[in-house]
Amino acid sequence: MSKMASLCLNSLPLPPSSQSQPKKLVETSLFSSVSYNSTNGLVKGGGESLKPIVISGNPPTYVSAPGRRIVAVGDLHGDLEQTRCALEMAGVLSNDGQDLWVGGETVLVQLGDILDRGEDEIAILSLLRSLDIQAKSQGGAVFQVNGNHETMNVEGDFRYVDPGSFDECSDFLEYSDEYQDDWEEAFVNWIGVSSRWKENQKSTQNYWGPWNIVKRQKGVIARSILMRPGGKLACELARHSIVLKINDWVFCHGGLLPHHVEYGIDRINREVSLWMRGLNETDDGPRIPFLATRGYDSVVWNRLYSRDSSELEDYQVEQINSILEETLQAVDARAMVVGHTPQMEGVNCKYNCNIWRIDVGMSSGVLNSMPEHC
Repeated sequence: MSKMASLCLNSLPLPPSSQSQPKKLVETSLFSSVSYNSTNGLVKGGGESLKPIVISGNPPTYVSAPGRRIVAVGDLHGDLEQTRCALEMAGVLSNDGQDLWVGGETVLVQLGDILDRGEDEIAILSLLRSLDIQAKSQGGAVFQVNGNHETMNVEGDFRYVDPGSFDECSDFLEYSDEYQDDWEEAFVNWIGVSSRWKENQKSTQNYWGPWNIVKRQKGVIARSILMRPGGKLACELARHSIVLKINDWVFCHGGLLPHHVEYGIDRINREVSLWMRGLNETDDGPRIPFLATRGYDSVVWNRLYSRDSSELEDYQVEQINSILEETLQAVDARAMVVGHTPQMEGVNCKYNCNIWRIDVGMSSGVLNSMPEHC
């Protein structure tokens, strides 16, 4: 069966809460998107008025979204076609090609790794920003958390950049210059014009011919300008969290550990944001927030909860479960949702459904997984 990358939290068996609330299983019909309502696992209807969404932190760390359906979407890696497919199936994006928000009061969470391995990264970022603006007008919201590929690019690590993405950076930089100082308008509008610019690129390939190396250098320079700390796209990424808690669910790319919580998730979010905005410079250059972005156990790189449990000894499973429970208790959360590690079996939960793993490699640059219905 083919797979996708998003998860609907209303559609899942809920993990036990601190009050030992019994699990409730509602029909699941989404790929790697989790849809969950904070009250009883069901989506409210009948026009009932919901309390407003309240956001704490800059970038957001804690979000109260009473009664909302929450949909989480995993790694997208520059594949705009698959992104649109996932969002349409999640019921938040129109299927008429107009890129309209149809999710009403739904809250959408994207779990990072929009960058690398595909050629429409800025278009996806633009789409999500446009949908957030539309969602807020309807009582919904769109949130993103940054993954390891976002932090790698801000560091200047372009090893996994698709050649087409260098072209997109060149095109977008040229396009945004037409807007002079109105970056916001240029960025939000890019999703509507990016395909035309891409077609123009293809039509000029023969013109470049043997000068393609010059074209590539132009793309690398454009990407460096946009992605370096303080660059326009780096500052756009700085608007987003590393760790996000919505109601009693916690979202991050790789996985949260007890020492991350002890350090402070709001502090982690602030430090990464400042670094991306180029505001924590030292004499040796930007100070990279190691705890969040570097090392095997950093928030964006951690794979502890995503390992194949069949390869683990019983004592290792018990240890991981204990760490996970300690983390959730420390952050006062019901469960955690992560991406980062493609799941060959599709979206799944482990450790008493305290962890949901929703990266199924949907991008054509990864596994090219397609939607599944469970």
